[in-house]
Amino acid sequence: MVKQFNAFEMAQQQFDAVAEKLQLDGGTTELLRWPLREYHFLVPVRMDDGSVRVFKGYRVQHNDARGPAKGGIRFHPQETVDTVRALSMWMTWKCAVVDIPLGGGKGGVICDPHNLSPREQEALCRGWIRQVVRNVGPVQDVPAPDVMTNPQHMVWMMDEYERITGGHQPGVITGKPVEVGGSLGRTEATGFGVVYTVREALSRLRIQIEGVRASIQGFGNVAQYAAKKLIELGGSVVAVACWDNDDHAAYTFVKPEGIDIDFLLSITDRFGTIDKDRAREAKYDILPADAWLAQEAEILIPAALENQITGDNAAQMHRRVKLIAEGANGPTTPEADAIIKDRGIFLIPDFLCNAGGVTCSYFEQVQSNMNFYWPKDEVLERLDQKMTQAFHAVADLADETGEYMRDAAYMIAIQKVATACRLRGWV
Repeated sequence: MVKQFNAFEMAQQQFDAVAEKLQLDGGTTELLRWPLREYHFLVPVRMDDGSVRVFKGYRVQHNDARGPAKGGIRFHPQETVDTVRALSMWMTWKCAVVDIPLGGGKGGVICDPHNLSPREQEALCRGWIRQVVRNVGPVQDVPAPDVMTNPQHMVWMMDEYERITGGHQPGVITGKPVEVGGSLGRTEATGFGVVYTVREALSRLRIQIEGVRASIQGFGNVAQYAAKKLIELGGSVVAVACWDNDDHAAYTFVKPEGIDIDFLLSITDRFGTIDKDRAREAKYDILPADAWLAQEAEILIPAALENQITGDNAAQMHRRVKLIAEGANGPTTPEADAIIKDRGIFLIPDFLCNAGGVTCSYFEQVQSNMNFYWPKDEVLERLDQKMTQAFHAVADLADETGEYMRDAAYMIAIQKVATACRLRGWV
């Protein structure tokens, strides 16, 4: 039987190990291993059939010593408060490791948007804001899209916040459409950021990016743009794994000579599900969920959910794998980390690798607050520069100390947050 993992326990376990390395004092350790505050609430929604359903919602603010809390809102039927806690903690480290002046937060609603009409989703978004309107804001806590939420959801939330508080405050939420205060380049940012770090890692490993092969788990926004950018730089993607909502199961779509990204996008729905019949007609092999790990590729990019590479399946990784780039949050368990270290596989940890999204969200927040917007090439250039600098700071520390990349990234991030807490007099 596959072991069930608690994401927050895993996040705390990762933190505790590095806190010991840094010799943090007891007070600072206790402060940083728990959220500063969290909100649990109910959101009643009148459904299209006239009935009322009540949804459970969360907003967790892990730490805001370095700036306003920042983090997405997930709509997911298996959402739990411990998942939200873990993600809020990872957001704190993510903002710190790329050195942007924000803290960590996360939100969620237990729901399945596949089964909600657009009007019901709008009511849910507005109801969520009504419950936290006193606890979020441009200088307090700035939400954004996450799993199964999108720019339209963010507009509804922004609009409800502005209705309640009065005036235009586009900086309250990021991930908005460009037409209402969003940033150019935000859609591509997380996936492109993943590949910017992959490019730098390959350079350090002395591997040419031209001809390199990747296998990707997930085919949502992050995976799609990571695949696009890798192919643009001369690499190829030989496999993509994604969830099929109709079957309630995941599949791996394989093409050893390389996927046609535009074709796959043309047969993918808005939730990242690929049409199996059309893929089969196009000569894609359709294999079980974990088969993406076993494909002959130099790079693995987990870009779906947490706890996907585990002690139980890590042995399936192909012998040619040289690099793992964590596009998802928390995709690798500590047991799998041990196997990755033993095999000498270079790992780009999640809160560094996928920080392009929050970095561009920060850019969007800055642009919204000053009501002045940058051209797309400037946004992506700033993003590349920020991700490249952050990657090399972590890789240099790992080289100097012999630490695992994940631990080196944690050491940089935790030290920055601990210093901010100490300077504020919190500890």
